[in-house]
Amino acid sequence: MKHELYTYLSQFVLERRLELFEKIIDYRTRYITVVLEDAYQAQNASAVIRTCDSLGIQDIHFIENKNKFNLDKEVALGSEKWLSLHTYKKKASNSLMVINHLKTQGYRIVATSPHKNDVDLYDFDLTKGKIAIFFGTELSGLSDAAIKNSDEFINIPMFGFTESFNLSVSVALILQHLVRCLHSTENIAWQLTDEERIDVLLSWIKKSIRKVDLIEKRFLASSNS
Repeated sequence: MKHELYTYLSQFVLERRLELFEKIIDYRTRYITVVLEDAYQAQNASAVIRTCDSLGIQDIHFIENKNKFNLDKEVALGSEKWLSLHTYKKKASNSLMVINHLKTQGYRIVATSPHKNDVDLYDFDLTKGKIAIFFGTELSGLSDAAIKNSDEFINIPMFGFTESFNLSVSVALILQHLVRCLHSTENIAWQLTDEERIDVLLSWIKKSIRKVDLIEKRFLASSNS
């Protein structure tokens, strides 16, 4: 039914947009997902959204233990429309809940934090399985809960006096390298599954059509008649 609905809705979208959808979906991945814990600067968080869209990362998770995620539309430039954004703010310790949830989905929890067992970004092994990369707040980094429950630690090599990169810069540097590795490694199944692919395509096309709810109802009514 999903494929039939997509085909039906396609008649209401310009052909060049459909071609763009089909081109971009081939590069979308859930093999890597990004988790921002308590990011408080809207510009940084929004820049991360834009980076994830540009590099094909479909999911971003926002943990709101203390700070609320706010979107800066001038920075995001509409990129948020094309991603799956997940916000967690209902519990006192959202971080542990998110970690456990992602682990049940088969993700390795990777913390971006200086640690005695950390691995250089350029030595990180992507072939061992899916990864959820945790980035902490701009001031104090990741929470103790996130660090204690992480499976692995990763660092970006630095050669200056400054001890850390800006949050959005860290995300961009790490993702650019890891996504390049994904695309060049043959034995990693990093692309979306068929079911994930049609779900994402449907979400995109629905955001491209005015009054899409009415059109979808008409399709469902005709399909059930």
